[in-house]
Amino acid sequence: MKSYTIHLIRHGISQGNLLGQYIGVTDSPLSKEGKEQLKQLAEQNSYPYAQAYYTSPLSRCVDSLNLIYPNAEPTVVEGFKECNFGKWEGKSAKDLEHDPDFIQWMESGSTMSPPGGEDGGHFMQRVCMEFETFVERMMRTGETSAVLMVHGGTIMSILSAYGLPRAPFYDWMVEPGHGYSLRITPGLWMRSMVAEVYDTIPPREQQQNREHTVIDYAREAANRAFGDKEEIES
Repeated sequence: MKSYTIHLIRHGISQGNLLGQYIGVTDSPLSKEGKEQLKQLAEQNSYPYAQAYYTSPLSRCVDSLNLIYPNAEPTVVEGFKECNFGKWEGKSAKDLEHDPDFIQWMESGSTMSPPGGEDGGHFMQRVCMEFETFVERMMRTGETSAVLMVHGGTIMSILSAYGLPRAPFYDWMVEPGHGYSLRITPGLWMRSMVAEVYDTIPPREQQQNREHTVIDYAREAANRAFGDKEEIES
């Protein structure tokens, strides 16, 4: 049976990431560390190739794709941009720790809208509508494989909505330069709108523990990220 493969990869470390800032739609460029990290990952691991390459319009994604796939001619997809954090763009949690709107937003589980920004529900809806359009276009045109260079929030939105195995949003945390490979079969997609998450990027056989499932790697990434966040904010 014909299937479609989509590789979701998060961009490398940006300047804003290093500073612990909310940089959803801010065009924060790749840092020197991010460029070196991607070059090292590309040398040590096999990134998947595809028929076509797509990227968020933000430079940290465009430049990441060009570093990993220097011969690719990517297409920009506006709808895959990260969440818009409004007036909090460019600020860290430390900067905002006394902001009553920020405190309320954190207590709400990010379901409220940042001032001038997107709430979590609207962000997920935007990304999911774009992803469904993307899958439908692949099926219509016959394109069977694609690489998407996008953002952590974009990947978590897609996988929490469509990924098998099922897992909540934050369990699909992904580190810079890493990602997941999805397999979509038309019958299952039309019936249940789900996609099999069948491997990590880099592939599992190139990582230390081959017994891990993809969701094990995702949860480990989430634990590392939340641990780092606690250290920064404390």
